[in-house]
Amino acid sequence: MDRLTEMEAFATVVDQGGFTDAAKKMGISKSAVSKHVSSLEARLGARLLNRTTRRVSPTEIGLAYYDRARRVLNDAGEADALVSSMQSDPSGLLRISVATDFGVNHLSPVLGDFLSEFPDINVNMVLNNRYVELISEGFDMAIRIGELEDSTLRARKLTETTKMMVGSPSYFQKYGRPQKIDDLNDHKLLHYGNQANSAVWKLTAPSGEKRQVRTAGWLTVNDGQSLLNAAISGLGIAYLPSFLYADALEKGLVEEAIPDLPAETQGIYAVYPPGRFTQPKVRAFIDFLVHSFAEKGPNKW
Repeated sequence: MDRLTEMEAFATVVDQGGFTDAAKKMGISKSAVSKHVSSLEARLGARLLNRTTRRVSPTEIGLAYYDRARRVLNDAGEADALVSSMQSDPSGLLRISVATDFGVNHLSPVLGDFLSEFPDINVNMVLNNRYVELISEGFDMAIRIGELEDSTLRARKLTETTKMMVGSPSYFQKYGRPQKIDDLNDHKLLHYGNQANSAVWKLTAPSGEKRQVRTAGWLTVNDGQSLLNAAISGLGIAYLPSFLYADALEKGLVEEAIPDLPAETQGIYAVYPPGRFTQPKVRAFIDFLVHSFAEKGPNKW
């Protein structure tokens, strides 16, 4: 007899408290249930059930076996559901966390196309500038930029961006242009005040030496777009990703502060909870983003 069927018959008898109700639950005859359980006991060489004229209850060994059997049966049911869901069309609520500046400038414009392609998915996009805990805060996925801190999450790279120090032509005309990293100490630096280490810019000198510059000073903002606006208005030098400054740089609203410095490249990732199974709605959105950002890159925003 099928081992899984024997296990299911035994567990159902325990759940229902008898053979008659177990037979109704499984949609088979009472004698068939009895045969499955007897076959299981014979194969294991142990009595799993105490049978009386009034009730059926598991033995001590039967109770221990029931706990394990129920787990196996639950896993088997989840496996069947997994296959069914993987073949079904993506649907349901998709909750996404993304930094405000990237969400407003680059995720929001493509959501319409995604929703048109997948009408059974509802998107709840939460814009914030903090590190969220995906599982405990109920997010299906997040978009993260730069080095990934949480190695337990699964990640897929969408594209890349570069970081560069920029300021307006009027600022450089008024305060001069820094020629090397040390010159930044004499300039007004615009500080991204969100993370604990964000008061430090990590730069690479032309020699390849890694340098750190403290930036806490004249203006602190926890939003990249606001820092860009401040730089454009001549308030100081901002250290920003290319997906923010690219358009302003092309229009001449900002200029690179120290052109001789090597470019700092960062990855942009979709991250989602670990596990061998990726929900269809999450997989569909990530595939969509990879396609949407295929033409984007460090200097193509």
